Formats: sequence, C-alpha cells, structure tokens
Amino acid sequence: MNLGRIEIPFGAENLIIESGKLAKQANGAVTVTMGGTTVLVTACMSRKPKEGTDFFPLMVEYQEKTYAAGRIPGGFFKREGRPTEKEILTSRVIDRPIRPLFPEGFFHEVQVVATVLSSDGQNDPDILGLVGASAALHISDIPFARAIAAVRIAQIDGIFVVNPTFEQRATATSDFVVAGHQDGLVMIEGESGVMPEEQVVEALRLAQEALIPAVKAQEDLRKKIGQEKTSVIILETNKALFSKVREMAHSRLTEIYTIADKSKREEALNALLDNFTKDIAAFEACKRDEKETITAGQIRAIFDQVEYEVVRTSVFERGIRADGRGLNEVRKIDCEVGVLPRTHGAGLFTRGQTQSLAVVTLGTRDDEQMVESLEGTSYKKFMLHYNFPSFSVGETKPMRGPGRREIGHGALAGKAFKAVLPSKDDFPYTVRVVSEILESNGSSSMASVCAGTLSLMDAGVPITDAVAGISVGLISDAKKAVLIIDIMGLEDHFGDMDFKVAGTRNGVTAIQLDLKIKQVSVELLAKGLTMAKEARLMILDNMQKCIASPRAEISDYAPRIIFTQIDPSKIGEVIGPGGKMIKKIIEETGVSSIDIEDDGKVLIASASKESAEKAKEIIDGMTVAPIVGTVYNATVKKVMNFGAFVEFMPGKEGLVHVSELSSTYVKDVESVVKIGDKFKVKLVEIDKMGRLNLSKKQAE
Repeated sequence: MNLGRIEIPFGAENLIIESGKLAKQANGAVTVTMGGTTVLVTACMSRKPKEGTDFFPLMVEYQEKTYAAGRIPGGFFKREGRPTEKEILTSRVIDRPIRPLFPEGFFHEVQVVATVLSSDGQNDPDILGLVGASAALHISDIPFARAIAAVRIAQIDGIFVVNPTFEQRATATSDFVVAGHQDGLVMIEGESGVMPEEQVVEALRLAQEALIPAVKAQEDLRKKIGQEKTSVIILETNKALFSKVREMAHSRLTEIYTIADKSKREEALNALLDNFTKDIAAFEACKRDEKETITAGQIRAIFDQVEYEVVRTSVFERGIRADGRGLNEVRKIDCEVGVLPRTHGAGLFTRGQTQSLAVVTLGTRDDEQMVESLEGTSYKKFMLHYNFPSFSVGETKPMRGPGRREIGHGALAGKAFKAVLPSKDDFPYTVRVVSEILESNGSSSMASVCAGTLSLMDAGVPITDAVAGISVGLISDAKKAVLIIDIMGLEDHFGDMDFKVAGTRNGVTAIQLDLKIKQVSVELLAKGLTMAKEARLMILDNMQKCIASPRAEISDYAPRIIFTQIDPSKIGEVIGPGGKMIKKIIEETGVSSIDIEDDGKVLIASASKESAEKAKEIIDGMTVAPIVGTVYNATVKKVMNFGAFVEFMPGKEGLVHVSELSSTYVKDVESVVKIGDKFKVKLVEIDKMGRLNLSKKQAE
C-alpha cells in the first residue's frame, strides 16, 4: 500500500488522515489524528461469504488503550479487559452509519477495528474512529458505497461549536454526533438540553455542512492510494422462485397484514410459511439449473421479501398500516404509578403491545458510579439501565447479561432526562432507574423514557418537567417518502428509518437516527421532528392524567439525606483524628453515612429521619462557637479532685471547678457529682489558652 496523507481544517483543529505505514496486511487501514489524539482504524474482509446466514455479518470494535493517555489500567489485572460502556456505545456509533452502505446480498464477514493509540484528553476519539472507519473502507478493496464523515456539534452559550473539546462540552447544553455526506445524513446520536425543533434542524444543517470537507478528504485519499474494489459474491434471488412464492403468498399475506394483534398475526404468518417449507417439492420446477437445490432458507428469504412488499404497498397506496392505524396515529396509551409496594418509585407505561416497567432506587453519594476513561475519572449520580428479556417478544433465549443493544438503549433513554434532573444541591441523592421491558412491539427505548418519567415522579425526584419519547419511521422508494409515527416491530424491520425523539412540552432532549437506506435529507427529518412533537404532546397529556408532578415526599423506604453547612476550617474537628469523631457520631446516631465536601457541606444519610436530625444537631453543635454567658445542658464525663469535666456542646468539654459546683463549700467533688450526671452550666470564661471554664452554681 502506498503512503498517503491528507490534512484539512476540521473545527478548531486540523484533521490528518494517513495510510500505508501501519497495519498493512488489513484490506484497508488509516490513522486519523486531531490535536494529540490518534486512532488507528482497520478494515478486513473474509475471502468467502459466511454460509448459512441471511444478514450482513459486520463486526465493529472500538478499543481505548490506557497507554494512549499515559496511564496503567487500575485493578488487579493490569491490562485492558472487557469493553467499557464508552467503548460499546462508540462501537455502535461507528456501526450504525456504515452498515447501510454495503451492497444488498453481500454476506462476506467484515470487521472494522478502531484502536485509540494516543489521547490528549481534549479531542474525543469517537469522531476520529467513525471518520477512520469510512476512510479505511473507502480506500480498501471492500465493496462500500461511498465515503461518509461525522462531526460533533454542541451548543455553548447559545452558539453552535463544531468538534468541541472535552472542556468545552462540560458547559454545553447540547451534544450531537452527526454522520453523513453531501447528499444527506446517515446517523444522529445526541442530547440537546431542552431545544426547540427549529434549533435542532439548524444544528443538523450546520453539522452536514461541517462534515463535507472530511468526506472530500477521503475521496482525495482514494484517488491517491485507493485499491480497486474486489469482485465478491453477491447472492442473487432466484427470479422464478420469487415469482412462484409471490404468486402463492401475496394475497394471503395481504389478508394476514390486516390482523392488528401481533401474536395472532405472527401465528398466521408462521402457519403460512410452514406450509411452504414443508412442501419444497412444489418448487422444484423453479431451479435455475440441475445443480441448484431449493432450500427452506431460500423460501424463507423470499417470503420475507414478499412481506416487505405487502407492508410497504399498504402504506403507499392506502395509507393504512398492518394494525389498521393511520400514518399519524399513536397506539393506545396506559399509565400507572406506585405499582410495586416496597420500591422507592415505579411507573408502568404501555403503548400498544410495548410495555416498560421503570423502577427508581434512591441512594447516597457512596452509590455514585465511578467512570474511568481516557480523559480522566468522573462520577455519575444518575443512571438508567435497560433490560430486554426474551419473554418480552415471546421467545426463549439464554439470559447472559446486557448486550450492546441494551446498553445503547439505556444510554439513549438516560440522555433524555439529563436536562430535567435536579441539581445535587437541590436533591443530593444518587438515582438509578431500571427499565424492564415486559412486552415489545416497537420502540421500547422511547417507552422506557415515558415509564422513567412516571417512576421518577412517583419516587419524589423533583424533575423540572415530564419527558416522553416516540419513534418516527419511513417508507420510501425512488419516487416518494412517507413518514409514519409510533412504529411497531414489523415497521422497524421492513421500514427504512427509526428516528427516535424524546423531549418535554418545550423541546427535544435526546434524538437518535438509524437508517437502512443510504441517506435522508435534513428537510425530511424536520418533518419527522414536527410529527414527533405532536405525538409527544399527546403522550404527555396521558401521562399527566396519571401523575401531574413529582410527589412532595420520597418513599418511606428510601434513605433520608439531609445536609448542613459548616465552616470549612471546622472540617477537621468533625472528622477527628483518623476519622474518630465522625465514626463516633455514626455509631451513636445510627446513620448510614456522613459525607463532608471541601466547601463544608455535610450530607447525612439515614433510613430514619430522626437519626439524621440527631447527627445534624451534633455536627452543628461541634461547629458552633461557644458563647460566654450562655447556659448549656451538660453531662459529666470525668470527675477529678479539683472539679468535673463536662460536655456541654457536641464534642466540646469544659471544666466546672469545685468552687463553681455549688453555692456552698464542697469538700469532696464525688459527693456532689458523678459521671453521667446532667445539669445546666454557664460558660463564664474562655481563657487565653482556649480552655472553657463553666459554672453550675451561676447557671442555677
């Protein structure tokens, strides 16, 4: 491979794409650099198609090496292990826009690997990985339709910034990753504060304009060093077999796709397909030559193609969908809260045959999630986890923990809430939401957003606004494009687009676009955003009838967290030597934890409100300066022959001299007071050495 290098301005930095130096045995390999961040991306293809598969076997792996940031992995094993959540999400971001750009019927295995070799802690390698994946495929001999590029666009102080640094993103109100080319967009992933639809469209237009130079750079690189695309096996449909299956199935499929209920419709579909595959001999005349064998797999694949035609024709010609709905019609909505007796909050959201049960758990600062990444260590106080058990679609499958899909859907739903969550000062809890998908027939991630809102309100989390989500689909051909709202499973399977939009009444909070076609225009997406807003408002109306605002009190089963403010100079006194004092307070009061921040804010967590208040009283007492002339309640801690030492404020002791114990002469101190006695004392002096002198007789 010849050495090639392209350098172009790309946001505030230059983008450098190089090839021919590293990983030369791959079909295609590039390094992509911006600032001090470098990603190596390779693309490899198997020599033969994968046998027995009816889908394109694309594998995308994104890996962050800790040496890239000059660090050694933490923990017992000093090497990278299972992929992190960031690596999984970035792998998905790379996979989704390149997948539609491979040929139909192409079943060779293709693997794209993006490896972060250097990280400057400022430029996110995910954009470089996506650009590099396109570049490696584009210059390789692997069949790939065209180059694409991606940019990150964020709104900072009301201004859109292209490819912001990590530092800039920390203050951004929106953060989109947009992939596409000159003719349209291919993928969107992002969060947007609460952004009006018009501003979202503006951001997408700016992003498309900003990514075009990176597309042209790849095209220039291909002209310099690109390989001729290899001739690969594309599995073509047996036309005679297609005609036969279509003739036998089309009318019956048209009838079946008027059955609204998913389970009944699938039962009828399976029965029809079984009739075809049981009698393969009826299709022997369709063989293209004597060597060809008609298989059940071929019949199933063609049956799927006929289904594809029937579903789409109904939308195009009649404006009617398989369950009888119109193009703009949302399925029936049901909402419930408080459905579980011992959880901190729970919401059940059902839209047609998609159902999410969201459950909230409130925790303390100890429950925050520590996230280690190339740019450093951070902590998350809000988590949303999504589970998709096989029973939700009536199937049997081993349960082996969350996969890439579950992690991706959970991350998207979590982004939808970022703009409405309370600050740590207003609500000092760690919040975890778990969405259990109990039924699925399309857009369960957006159902998770709706159920999540219900559960957060039920838990008393003071979110600033309710959030709902809906998905917009697309059925298109060379002549027209039809948008449909609230897509169900078969429309996701046979349709061209899954455009998920979450938001409040005032704007969009998160979006995600996935395509099966090569691109869509920003203008079409603008129409989709308008359609999604109308549906979202209707869903929010239904949710508000169930619960209009967050509950005033959190659950009795949730921990109570109260806080107090102390002088930062007093932090050492509250903690005590080796944590002795703070441990003593926890032991005496029974609270679960006491956390002290550098600014003197003290968070006290306890299952009992009374215990938390008691600990607060002790800490307040320890940090308030004693006032001469004030009368206090005291407890005798030690008796000496010259007087008694008493604790008159939490953590503060003073001496009541024998002469101040009584108005009469005291010969033996122990005859007047004993350890544990309680009485009032008056602070009469704080001497030059800071010693506290008290009087019992003056208090009396």
